[in-house]
Amino acid sequence: MNRRIASGSARGARLLAGAGLGAVAARAAYVALTRRPPGLNGLPGEEVWDRTNHRGEPVTLLEGPAFVAGAAAAGLLAPGATGRTRAAALLAGAASGILGGYDDLAGSASSRGFKGHLGALARGEVTSGAVKILGIGATGLAAAAIAGSPAPTRRGRAFDTVVNGAIVAGSANLMNLFDLRPGRAIKVGVITGTPLALARPSSAVVAAPLGAAAALLPEDLAERAMLGDTGSNALGALLGLAATRLGRRSRLAVLSGLVALNAASEFVSFTKVIAGNPVLNRIDMLGRRPVAVPAPATAGEPDMEDAFRPRVPSQSGPAGDGVAADPA
Repeated sequence: MNRRIASGSARGARLLAGAGLGAVAARAAYVALTRRPPGLNGLPGEEVWDRTNHRGEPVTLLEGPAFVAGAAAAGLLAPGATGRTRAAALLAGAASGILGGYDDLAGSASSRGFKGHLGALARGEVTSGAVKILGIGATGLAAAAIAGSPAPTRRGRAFDTVVNGAIVAGSANLMNLFDLRPGRAIKVGVITGTPLALARPSSAVVAAPLGAAAALLPEDLAERAMLGDTGSNALGALLGLAATRLGRRSRLAVLSGLVALNAASEFVSFTKVIAGNPVLNRIDMLGRRPVAVPAPATAGEPDMEDAFRPRVPSQSGPAGDGVAADPA
């Protein structure tokens, strides 16, 4: 009994240390990035990363890169993880963030969702969303292969790699679908990540990203910043990687849920579902500013599902209008 208590205390201490490192690293990265926003292809940083939100107020996308940097740095330093797990987490978080950043800065709203992006690809049109979908899928498989499997046979390890890669990729995409209201993606991440933090196999993976996300939540709720595809894809991928440390039955249940929710997103508005449920709506509104009533949509303007994402005027050059694109 004493040994079990001591083991639980040590795991709790490692979890707190990882979360604390994630929080400190993410805040430091956010301060540094917002103090001197990085430019791109000759464009000043403010023009690359700043957007105007639904209230007509400035909002920065630099919360996403700050999360990726903080989670990556803390993941390398946090205690309790093996070398393979650290390498897998670094790949899953950083690569998903880079692919999300590409969609943030170079994407367009011409295609939406899996169906839209893959349909465009079938017609010979390579959208930024299709690049991201395929890239995150490959990244998920690579991260799963690096993390490894305890299965005793080659076939079992191959099966685990496919399942685990699908969990990482599916979680990355699903988290992005919740980044449509201030603070929502981080709340979903904390709610789903807490049980993983309490589970011994996955706690070492999830500590740093949860700490990093929680540290950036005030900026998100205040509508000064948003995760964008960069941060939400990375957060989802890291939570998915943590889930791959669970037993096979639990992982298959997680994968089934991810497939169902990603498929449902093609036909159902999560925002409308949340708004129609008193409990979910209360959680969604917790800490947020009062909802602004958007002006009636006209042709070419985003509908209510995108009303809380930054509206970006059409512009030429590499920055594009990616934030207005569908999160998938």
